Amino acid sequence: MAIQADEIKALIKEALPNATVKVTDLAGDGNHYAAEVIDEGFRGKNRVQQQRIVYSALKGKMDGSHGELHALALTTKVPED
Repeated sequence: MAIQADEIKALIKEALPNATVKVTDLAGDGNHYAAEVIDEGFRGKNRVQQQRIVYSALKGKMDGSHGELHALALTTKVPED
């Protein structure tokens, strides 16, 4: 089952409503995406902590071999001052 970029973005925005989120379908197959998430809530957190927040927002869509989302290249940042 494939997932759409808009659904990924909506899930992230639900958890991080003030974030700037850009999602790109890397292979055109609905399974391999890149996402850039910029949010003030990441300030003071390391990259692993930031990425855990985003993965948590995906509500299990990447879990196991039966997940709807196979691969997500994730970039997280705090807004530039």
